[in-house]
Amino acid sequence: MTIIVTGGAGFIGSNFIFYQLKHHPEDRIVCLDNLTYAGNLSTLASVMDRPNFRFVKADICDREAVNRLFDEEKPEIIVNFAAESHVDRSIEDPGVFLRTNILGTQVLMDACRKYGIGRYHQVSTDEVYGDLPLDRPDLFFTEETPIHTSSPYSASKASADLLVLAYHRTFGLPVTISRCSNNYGPYHFPEKLIPLMIANCLNDKPLPVYGKGENVRDWLYVEDHCKAIDLIIRKGRVGEVYNIGGHNEMKNIDIVKLICKALDKPESLITYVTDRKGHDMRYAIDPTKIHNELGWLPETKFADGIKKTIQWYLDNRDWWEEIISGEYQNYYEKMYANR
Repeated sequence: MTIIVTGGAGFIGSNFIFYQLKHHPEDRIVCLDNLTYAGNLSTLASVMDRPNFRFVKADICDREAVNRLFDEEKPEIIVNFAAESHVDRSIEDPGVFLRTNILGTQVLMDACRKYGIGRYHQVSTDEVYGDLPLDRPDLFFTEETPIHTSSPYSASKASADLLVLAYHRTFGLPVTISRCSNNYGPYHFPEKLIPLMIANCLNDKPLPVYGKGENVRDWLYVEDHCKAIDLIIRKGRVGEVYNIGGHNEMKNIDIVKLICKALDKPESLITYVTDRKGHDMRYAIDPTKIHNELGWLPETKFADGIKKTIQWYLDNRDWWEEIISGEYQNYYEKMYANR
């Protein structure tokens, strides 16, 4: 069958494409990506010549382009990774997030209705649930946790989720939604915590940590996430939300210190900067539903996954050095200077 993967030149989308081509070589994968700052065509270089892969540059908000692609490819499944996804950027410019994350989702679902798609899958985030208190380690996000957003980014993703569920109820569109904890692994854009700290360590640059670094995140190796989505689009129940979590809770500061140790760099590089506005304290997902229904569990322990991730950045310096030498550097200075 043919699967359209939007945002497939980004971090999780590209890893999902690699997973699909490896485990389902009989399928055709079409990547639709607008190649904004976080989309990198070089990430897909290893699969560009595959006969069952096609790349198309277009904006998911461009209704004409989206309809043309659906008409050409006649896809059975759409997996929507395309999104503006960085909280700090959403605080700087909320409008871009609302356009891509909400209106782009609507355009895709309208095309699904028009062309009779078998499954539309929305890749969401645990950030739609808000956060949990640090002193209640017994609390976890479930699919029944009320939505309680903290940033323009999470609000835009929650809005898209509600729109997806509304299209299912109103129009009968066959949809599924996954809400995932923080991912890490190869091809992670170097503005996010783990790749940023690796890159700065290797360049002996300061390691900017928000607040006191006490914020806790549930970390999931990206390939485990890809496996979960693959199960959902093939076996998940239509109209359902599935939480995907790693059971790998770590404080930000502990991750930074771990990276310093792994790269034999001094902790004196750590620099504490003014905390992010509305910074969520703790995320933690209960993945019981996807385990019970689809048999999924995270397979990669954090200790193993972080070693593989650090090694990947050591082995692929050209990939991330090219990124941080360009426009990203201007953004980096804007975010962390004078904080």
